Amino acid sequence: MTNKQNSINKSKYDLEERTAKFGENIIKFCNKILRNPITNPLITQLIKSGTSVGANYCEADDAESKNDFRHKIGIVKKECRETKHFIRMIVIAVPNLEDEARILWREAKELNLIFNKIYQKVR
Repeated sequence: MTNKQNSINKSKYDLEERTAKFGENIIKFCNKILRNPITNPLITQLIKSGTSVGANYCEADDAESKNDFRHKIGIVKKECRETKHFIRMIVIAVPNLEDEARILWREAKELNLIFNKIYQKVR
């Protein structure tokens, strides 16, 4: 395996890096959306939920107890689901971004599944 492949595989399992990249990609995506009365609130909501996935994961990673960790992971999984919702709404408002949105939606879904599994294991 090359260094580049190893780096890609490592970052796929580094949730802090993966959630940060996800937030960065949400920001880049939102910068492409033409602002108008319909898209403005959707952009704001998508930026808030999409970037808070990584921020809340960092909080969970520094949790003070098992219960605190579980609570914060619960927030992360909720933010992933909310992000999926707002990506869907943006596709309705700006259909020409559907292909790019689909990639972000899939990543939000994968992250949601990962954090759901972590949440279930911490009982």
